Amino acid sequence: MASDPKTIPQSGLPSAEANQAAALAAYGGVLTVDLDAIIANWRKLEKTAVPAECSAVIKADAYGCGAEQVSRALSKAGCRTFFVATLEEARKVRAAVPEPTIYVLGGYFQNTGEHYAKINCRPVIGDLNELAEWDVFCRRSGWTGGAAVHIDTGMNRLGLTLADAQAIIPRINAGDHGITLVMSHLVSAEQLNSPMNAKQLATFRSIASEFSGVPAALANSSGIFLGAPFQFDLVRPGAALYGVNPTPEADNPMQPVVELKARIVQIRNVERGESVGYGGTWTARRPTKLAIIAVGYADGYFRAASSNDGTRGADVIVAGKRCPIAGRISMDLIAIDITDLPPNAARRGHMVTLLGDGITVDELAHHFGTIGYEVLTSLGHRYARVYKGGDVVEPLERPALPTGAEQPLPPPPIEQPASPPPLPT
Repeated sequence: MASDPKTIPQSGLPSAEANQAAALAAYGGVLTVDLDAIIANWRKLEKTAVPAECSAVIKADAYGCGAEQVSRALSKAGCRTFFVATLEEARKVRAAVPEPTIYVLGGYFQNTGEHYAKINCRPVIGDLNELAEWDVFCRRSGWTGGAAVHIDTGMNRLGLTLADAQAIIPRINAGDHGITLVMSHLVSAEQLNSPMNAKQLATFRSIASEFSGVPAALANSSGIFLGAPFQFDLVRPGAALYGVNPTPEADNPMQPVVELKARIVQIRNVERGESVGYGGTWTARRPTKLAIIAVGYADGYFRAASSNDGTRGADVIVAGKRCPIAGRISMDLIAIDITDLPPNAARRGHMVTLLGDGITVDELAHHFGTIGYEVLTSLGHRYARVYKGGDVVEPLERPALPTGAEQPLPPPPIEQPASPPPLPT
């Protein structure tokens, strides 16, 4: 991937690798996303769920891994259905993959129908008011792109109540209803012995069976590993695609996806008894050598992973060995205790590993006091982003939005279909 930026071929022009290395030199950290590992994880989940279709949840910028890059790679691998959280996320994904089905989990809002139709994506409807507003749009515009219905079976977050779901069964049985998926969401899928799993399965199986001819979906990443009864017609893995363990009570069956490295900006020595970092909470117990690296909590490396005189924080891989964080994590900088490394093993400009080389997303989540989902989605935008595999090799830089451009512009007016059939009331 990146090589010495000083490398110049005989032609006198810098090589692609040299250009990449020179570009990366402008960043304090490098986030590498292995698209081939994401594809391998998707294929493993697909095989586990056969004969159910395996979709991919790519909300929150594909859990921080890059929704456009991930959707393109998975689409090439055969993924036909994607789930995002918002309409704006759907717009970005549709620009990357023209053909697959895209569902928007956040629900349908009045007067947004033309936005769905313009990019050919489907709302996940979880309320009778949403369904009525969707029906009005479809009748007036003739749009027949379809929608999913979300039924709440215990999460008590989004979704039709069971009574509301029963109320629309006649609409389903009447045909030409425009509903292309019925789904629910598991509360405790990662806990194999949770009684909620069996309760939700029984509830969903009962109501989904009344949606005659409509595909059903219940299982998330962990739900896939609860077995065939939970898999229905389609499964919706998310975090497992990106290397988070979907079976925390057992070994992780997923491949690691993300590697995070940061640059050493200074090597310094402190005497025994001196403190390091804000608040002076960490004290050197011996003459100590420190490496200061150019990443901090502004980059999504949580302050909770700091160390103090009574608690060891997270580790960082320096010159192939684990070294502990010394003191509090700052906004832009972290101090690492490298006293036990051989002389000159670490120098200014060298890269150290914060995620990868045996440090997993789940291990880092433990130090952060959270879950792997939050680790991935919090990784900041100050890293150089490099993609490998999936026919993508170039680093992706994320330019800052211009002033006043924080909100996306609305799409142009909908192009109406010529002679669309109306949906029934």
